[in-house]
Amino acid sequence: MTTDAATAPMAQGVRHTGLVVRSLARSLEFYRDLLGLRELSRAVETGPFIEALVGLPEAELEWVKLRAEDGTLVELLQYRSHLRPGDGAGEVCATGRVHLAFTVRDVDALHRALAERGLVCKHPPLLSADGRCKVMYCSDPDNVDLEFVEQVPPPQGPATAGGV
Repeated sequence: MTTDAATAPMAQGVRHTGLVVRSLARSLEFYRDLLGLRELSRAVETGPFIEALVGLPEAELEWVKLRAEDGTLVELLQYRSHLRPGDGAGEVCATGRVHLAFTVRDVDALHRALAERGLVCKHPPLLSADGRCKVMYCSDPDNVDLEFVEQVPPPQGPATAGGV
């Protein structure tokens, strides 16, 4: 079977699984210290990008990315601004809420394809604050949160005068 750009699968792979947790410290004791996942990165996010991405005004969250031996990534998210105890249902910030993230080739094309099928995304693709990714949140037919991430190549421009 041959594929071209028009028929190639949109999803290139599972990027990570994100878990909303009540306490990063407690969850790191479990996932990192007990299960042995290795901490890769950590950040606190606030501002227009994260507010638009998760659909919560004044959102502030801290996340930690962990890697298993096989390369699988788990993202732990603690909402500082909208902590909601829960059972995984309800708002995006509810404790226990899960999302699955995919790396995709063209998030804009995927946004159009989803709209053509009547699926509504939380927002159009957004450029991340660091400019390295275009990101979009949607829900699957059973209301499971999905994140789609397209890596953005660094800008190519003329060399600056001085040749550095």
